[in-house]
Amino acid sequence: MDELLAILNDINPDVDYETEDRLIDGKIFDSFSIISLISAISEAFDIELGPEHLIPENFNSAKAMWSMIQSVLDEE
Repeated sequence: MDELLAILNDINPDVDYETEDRLIDGKIFDSFSIISLISAISEAFDIELGPEHLIPENFNSAKAMWSMIQSVLDEE
C-alpha cells in the first residue's frame, strides 16, 4: 500500500489519500492523472489492467485501488 500511496502523492500531493473516497466522482483526478495512474500502477506492480478493471469504483479511493491491485495479483 505504501508504494501505491507514493504513486498517488506523485500525481497529486494535495490529497489525503487515507480518507478521500471520491477521487474520480469528485473530479479530483482529471483524465491525464488517471492515465498516468494506470500506467504507474501497471509498471510498479507488474500487472496488466484490462477494461474490466477500468471502472470509477476501482479508482475512487486508495483503498479501492489497493483492493483491485490485490485482486489482479491473485488472478495471475
